[in-house]
Amino acid sequence: MPEGDAVWLTARRLHEALAGRVLTRSDFRVPRYATTDLTGRTVTECVARGKHLLTRVDGGVTVHTHLRMDGSWRIRPAADRIAGNHRIRLVLANGTWQAVGYQLGIVEVLPTAREVRVVGHLGPDLLGPDWDPAEAARRLRAAPDRAVGEALLDQRNLAGIGNIYKAEVLFLRGVHPWRPAGEVADLDALVSTAQQLMDANKERFGQITTGVSRPGEQMWVYGRAGRPCRRCGTPIRTADQGGDTTERVTYWCPHCQS
Repeated sequence: MPEGDAVWLTARRLHEALAGRVLTRSDFRVPRYATTDLTGRTVTECVARGKHLLTRVDGGVTVHTHLRMDGSWRIRPAADRIAGNHRIRLVLANGTWQAVGYQLGIVEVLPTAREVRVVGHLGPDLLGPDWDPAEAARRLRAAPDRAVGEALLDQRNLAGIGNIYKAEVLFLRGVHPWRPAGEVADLDALVSTAQQLMDANKERFGQITTGVSRPGEQMWVYGRAGRPCRRCGTPIRTADQGGDTTERVTYWCPHCQS
């Protein structure tokens, strides 16, 4: 699933292509909204909220989309022809650009005034104007017995962090993924590190946490199972973490994250 920085960048690209322009085409290829037509309306803005995308249209309408595991948005010139493709879920176009949504996990239309129904449960957004590290840390502390690696992925605690940043942030802070959140010495520093990493990466495609952009050297532990830790040489370990519906593979150094 894309991390919050990738969703933030997608929102910015959608905003640049659609905001302030009148829709000349809206093609919803999901049964529930197959007859919905937003043609003639002006897109006012496209914003990210955690991993959710909100495209607001005049008249108090919001198009809510979520990439989930396989979704993506592609921006193309309006004149380009789009061949029939079963993966396309939504097309929003104006006289200059068309935004094509592929394999979107969520596509729905709702009143802008009711956006809270789909994003109101989220914690502080690491890349949003509501970012509040103290509140994010407070939410993590509210379940002190929960493994911190699992708690970081709970979007109700802080919105936008995904499996990559979970593993990398815990390594950088020297915290074992299964340590209870209540036993982490400085949760405020932990969530602030997560925000700093995501903010540093939001302008690019892909993530770099080591400061090195060479292929194979961008990450400290994520995706490096069995390979030597970049700091101490101990083989990186991996295991599933989380419940049946939230299980993710996590990576850690058993020496640096004791």
